Amino acid sequence: MSAEDEMERKAQQAYLYDFYGELLNEHQRKIYEDYAFSDLSLGEIASQEGISRQGVHDTILRCTRKLEGYEAKLHLVEKFLFVKGKVEEILSITAEDSRPELKEIASISNEILEEL
Repeated sequence: MSAEDEMERKAQQAYLYDFYGELLNEHQRKIYEDYAFSDLSLGEIASQEGISRQGVHDTILRCTRKLEGYEAKLHLVEKFLFVKGKVEEILSITAEDSRPELKEIASISNEILEEL
């Protein structure tokens, strides 16, 4: 897997977790966060949690499947990325124009992007 693919996978994991992570139980969230965001090894997590490396691996797989399943049904990440892309497009089109109404549109676009 290339570095670019790995970065894209990490970004996708982060989006899925941001949108659906609260639907995991506390134990699952802790393990998933340690693995995906703290870059702890399976062994380190297993030691912390008092379970086997296989148990950690299985939990991460279950969490990933759950998060992906929620996205397959709800498409919240997909919709978010679409809207974000369109607002960025608006900003790009309006940012260089000095007309007051387009400056206002650019300002509103920036506000939207900050809130996303």
